[in-house]
Amino acid sequence: MIHTVKPGETLTQISKDYRTQLSAIINANPVINPNVIYPGQSIVIPGFPDPDTIPFRIDVSVESRQLKLLKDGVLQKQYPIAVGRILHGTPLGDYIIINKAPNPGGPYGTMWMSLSKQHYGIHGTNDPSSIGKAVSRGCIRMYNRDVEELASIVPIGTSVSIHP
Repeated sequence: MIHTVKPGETLTQISKDYRTQLSAIINANPVINPNVIYPGQSIVIPGFPDPDTIPFRIDVSVESRQLKLLKDGVLQKQYPIAVGRILHGTPLGDYIIINKAPNPGGPYGTMWMSLSKQHYGIHGTNDPSSIGKAVSRGCIRMYNRDVEELASIVPIGTSVSIHP
């Protein structure tokens, strides 16, 4: 998996976002200076497949509050979602799913899928009436049955694009 450094990112933050030890990232990138990274630089993140080898892609529209599942560029399924509220917006950008945790409990419903941005994920909910609204702390909420279905289809490493 190749991560392209964004403005303001540090190697430490990148390691936290991917839940990968800093030493593993440094070892996977022997030619980089870990103290000097720059926007646009490519960093190998060990342990994740190249997203281009995965036929699935997730497209999230914050404004329309829809999550689309595509396979080889063809729409397979579309789901209603809840997104972040004012002061806790859903982060725009390109990420990957880095892990899955069934039954995380509480407000996360019956499934949690972490994104490659620390503290953010796609998850179920214990409040189905929130779907379709801007009410979360930035995560993408789905009906439990929908997130379970999605998690059963997409593998770790699946690209997630979040846009307005």
